[in-house]
Amino acid sequence: MTLNGDNHLRTRDPARKEKILEAAAELVSRNGFHAVSMADIGYEAGISGSGVYRHFGSKAEILVTLFERAIDDLLREEDVTLQANPDLCEALNLLIAGQVEFVIKNRTLAQVYHNEVHNLPEEDRVRLRRKQRLYLEEWVHLLREIHQGTDDAAARTLVHGAIGAIQSSLFHNVGLNDERLRDLLTRSAQAVLSLAAS
Repeated sequence: MTLNGDNHLRTRDPARKEKILEAAAELVSRNGFHAVSMADIGYEAGISGSGVYRHFGSKAEILVTLFERAIDDLLREEDVTLQANPDLCEALNLLIAGQVEFVIKNRTLAQVYHNEVHNLPEEDRVRLRRKQRLYLEEWVHLLREIHQGTDDAAARTLVHGAIGAIQSSLFHNVGLNDERLRDLLTRSAQAVLSLAAS
């Protein structure tokens, strides 16, 4: 909270930060990281450029906030899935479903991550990559439990292949509706992992 001219407490609009994040994701997806200014983000969000700086110190900080929130959400959902589903195949199928849903519902954000993560400060890149690895470790662990005898390198290759199949939809748009796309991406990932649909 801040004091206005009449010495009354003024509460910052919590929706304003969300507008900034949404505007940044859309603009960077469309124009690229270096072509977008803080003033552009403010204009897109309906906020003055200086207003953006009240919430974020830089474009990189905005992107880090977006990416970290998304990865943390995936990690939380993964943990809930694993705790609630002792059946290994069911758990892995649910992780596939969660990744497919993330890509469909957060297409713009996922595109920005793939295209712009290299523009972030090294410390932030390292932290985000570490969280990504934690997320994928559970996939690898489940796959090795399901397919006994699969070595670590092979399991990691298959998991990355499955994730790649799901995320392939980020880079082309063939006009499929969400339901059809969801079905195809799910079955593609299951096929890579030799996982029967439950």
